[in-house]
Order: sequence, then structure tokens, then C-alpha cells
Amino acid sequence: MVSRETSMMDPGASFSKESFAAAFPTLPEDLNRLSTYADVLVKWQARINLVGPSTVGDLWRRHMLDSAQLARVIPPGPVLDLGSGAGFPGLVLAILRGGSVEDAVHLVESDSRKCAFLREVIRLTAANAVVHNVRIETLAFFPVVAVTARALASLSKLLEMSEKFLLPSVHCYFLKGRSGEEELTEARKDWMMAVERMPSLADPSGLILHLREVYRGRDER
Repeated sequence: MVSRETSMMDPGASFSKESFAAAFPTLPEDLNRLSTYADVLVKWQARINLVGPSTVGDLWRRHMLDSAQLARVIPPGPVLDLGSGAGFPGLVLAILRGGSVEDAVHLVESDSRKCAFLREVIRLTAANAVVHNVRIETLAFFPVVAVTARALASLSKLLEMSEKFLLPSVHCYFLKGRSGEEELTEARKDWMMAVERMPSLADPSGLILHLREVYRGRDER
């Protein structure tokens, strides 16, 4: 679990690849793969909008570290990453987790240009990931151990999108900002779930919502 002490990152401080390595110890080869990923993203950003332009200068904290922190908590097995976009958190996880084909991270993205970007990074980094160029709602069921998402939709909408994958044993890890608690309150009007809140390593105002045993039904807890 990410500790509260290490979560208090100064968002105003300069944060480099070296800062990332200090905050999140990583194998040298994995750090090199993440660096390749970052370089490709900056190049492609000039052609298509992959991340918010104002966040490119803080790429290693805002995107890499924010995504990487999930690698410490997600169990082995296939992962479903909703609305992958530029690959956060799914592609970072695919680089850091490695593993066999059975442990692949499945990146779901409806934008063909972003899918082309994801496939190029996978080619260059040998990330253990599979790209699905479809809308989440049309993706056929396959078993996963976890569902992830970041900066995609409200919690209620995320649960609706992923409902077919939410077997009782499946874990959900959703990266949320200041609205996380409000979204959780709203979602509990229609969903039952066990909830664990984890502080964000990258943003003092953020949190990770870890959900288990998710199913439709009003939660009175």
C-alpha cells in the first residue's frame, strides 16, 4: 500500500525522471522503457492531443508516478484499463508489471489515433499490453483480476461501463482527485461495494479508490 507519508508530494516542485526513480524505486530497464515512452509521447503530442498541454512539463509526476503507484497493489493476472487515452495508467502498468501473456494489461480506447500511439509505445518498449480499438460498452467479456481508470468519467459511469467485468473477485482501482468522495457517495445510491481509500503518491489532494465485491444495489453503509 502507498503510505500517507510518501504521498505528500509537493506539486509545485520540479519533478524529473530521477525524482520518479527516487520516489518509486524501479528496475533500470523499466525506467529506460518509461523514458522511451515519455519521449514518444512528447513527440506525438505535437500532432495529437494525448495529455493536457499544461501537464507535459510535469509528465513524470502527473502521469508516470500517478499511474505507477498502482503497480504495487494490483494482483497478478489480466487487467482491464478503461479509456486508456495516452496509456495512463494502463501502459505504465504493462511496462512495470511485465509477466506472461496471461498477465497482460488490456488497453481500451475508441480513438484510432491514440491506439496507433499506444501500439507504437508497446512496440518500442515490449510492454505486456493489448490494445482494443473499441468503445468500452461494446467490448466482449473476458476474465480479469482488476479494472483501472484515470481521468475518464465519474465513479458511477465507470461502474456502468465495466459492469459486465465486475465479478465478485474483481478489484477496481480508480485514480480520483478532489471529487472522489463526492463521486463515491453518489455511486452508493445504486451500487454495493467494499471500499478502501488509499492516498495518492503523486498528488496530496488525490486518492485511489480500491473497490471490491461491486454489484448493483443501494449501499446503506
